[in-house]
Amino acid sequence: MKFPKIFATIIIVFVFFIGCNKNKNSSLNFYSPENKLFTYYGRFEILQDNSVALISSASLVEFIVEGNSLNIKLKSANNTHNYIAISINEQYQKRYKINSDSITNISIYLSKNQQNKIQIFKATEAASGAVIFHGVEAQKVISVPKKKKRTIEFIGDSVTCGAAADPSYVPCGEGEYLDQHNAYLAYGPRIAKALNVNFMLSSVSGIGIYRNWNDENIEEPIMPEVYENLYLNKDNSKKYDFLIKPEIVSICLGTNDLSNGDGIKPRLPFNKEKFVANYIDFVKTIFKRYPNTKIVLLNSPMITGEINDLLISCLEKVQNYFAKDNRSILIFELEKAYNNGCTTHPNIDDHKDIADTLTPFYKNILK
Repeated sequence: MKFPKIFATIIIVFVFFIGCNKNKNSSLNFYSPENKLFTYYGRFEILQDNSVALISSASLVEFIVEGNSLNIKLKSANNTHNYIAISINEQYQKRYKINSDSITNISIYLSKNQQNKIQIFKATEAASGAVIFHGVEAQKVISVPKKKKRTIEFIGDSVTCGAAADPSYVPCGEGEYLDQHNAYLAYGPRIAKALNVNFMLSSVSGIGIYRNWNDENIEEPIMPEVYENLYLNKDNSKKYDFLIKPEIVSICLGTNDLSNGDGIKPRLPFNKEKFVANYIDFVKTIFKRYPNTKIVLLNSPMITGEINDLLISCLEKVQNYFAKDNRSILIFELEKAYNNGCTTHPNIDDHKDIADTLTPFYKNILK
């Protein structure tokens, strides 16, 4: 039986199409996480299998891709799931849920007529478990040109983590605590982007200077006890290297020290003297690590009134202590509370407002 020429032509075109797709897929190359083409920021660790653990809030890996296809391989190190955020050419795309039982493969299609800068941010905090980067598949990966930029480190609690800010994936009151985290859209990274500087977040939800949200520093560690540990927890077998020396260290702590807890667990009255003493010792630790940095003390974006006045009076005592040594300690007071997110935290729009308010202040310091 003879096929009409039209059918023969269709078959040839079909086979050619399949062949082209096969060649297209096979043209993707695998790039392992330890490859020098990848640049990492924030707290991270290269693991024994050469994968890389993104630890701290908004810790990131960045690179440039040539070609229109990219497959990103990630896995959550905790027992449930985690989240990352992706930016393409400095433009935020979305959050992605990362599984813990297997590697999550994220496929992204790009403009093939240009090089595309990719940034993968950990959207959750250190306490949520690391996100493990297992590399990418791409036609070609090249490194982001290294430009000497200044750095701001943001130290804080859940607000600095971007916790409870983004209910777009899971509504407030549902899911797990990490489901509303979006560190990429928190005030710190927004400020850094506006000023074209590097940043890192050293933040833990519920933590304080001398006590935590619902603990009198009995069962849970406070910020001065975890800050020098790589994973921002009690594990002091792995220390952070402090190789990056930030021009500014921004500290936003005090919300949890001043809180009343859950109203069920016993809570002692606020101890102003202990708060100030611990804060001074913590600032000494920072100056030990970064002798030439400028330190900014922020009040809480979540409180106002008499409690805010009490916090400011404490921060002024810390500032005055270091004045005799001509140390650069600055205070910035946010004039209103930002409580539009889940559990009265700032939401994404609040974080933008906070960043817009603080950016000119930090810009002036960097001058």
